[in-house]
Amino acid sequence: MSLRTFGLCTATAFVMSGLAIGQMDHTNMGHSAAAPTATGPAAEAQRGYAALKVNILKAADTMPAEDYSVKPTPEVRTFARVVNHITEAQIHSCGAANGTKDMAKVPADTANKAEIVEGLKASYAECDKAYAALTDTNLTEMFTVGKAQRSRIGLMWGNVSHDNEQYATLALYMRLKGLVPPSSEK
Repeated sequence: MSLRTFGLCTATAFVMSGLAIGQMDHTNMGHSAAAPTATGPAAEAQRGYAALKVNILKAADTMPAEDYSVKPTPEVRTFARVVNHITEAQIHSCGAANGTKDMAKVPADTANKAEIVEGLKASYAECDKAYAALTDTNLTEMFTVGKAQRSRIGLMWGNVSHDNEQYATLALYMRLKGLVPPSSEK
């Protein structure tokens, strides 16, 4: 199997595994007709990323500063650690896709909420560039990430998948504090 065929098969698997992420059809929900939605693997990854970005940023903003040190049990991470973990992963994945040499620094888990949210926003700025550069023609481009080779679509869908996992953790912490996670707001 050629590298291109392998890359296309891998991209298809990522796309199929994440089709439901970030996709909503508003045509039957009383909303006005929207512009046609772009299609294709790149557009699907971009929509998944955009939906999670909104939810994660809103979760980080909604959680009160005094609850950034919350952890459901002594063995698990704090809310701040989960947010910083998202920041670290995004800087790593999106920085690799962008070819960024000087990666941003992640604040300490004990930093104040404003610093942690600022770090998260900086990681989203790095990812915004990476997702904007993603096209259906370059999704099989390969990158060296650590000791591994990753395709551009693999990096991007990997980021979406990871953000989705971490958002679920943030949502749980919010519920434990009596807050409604952004994806559950009406």
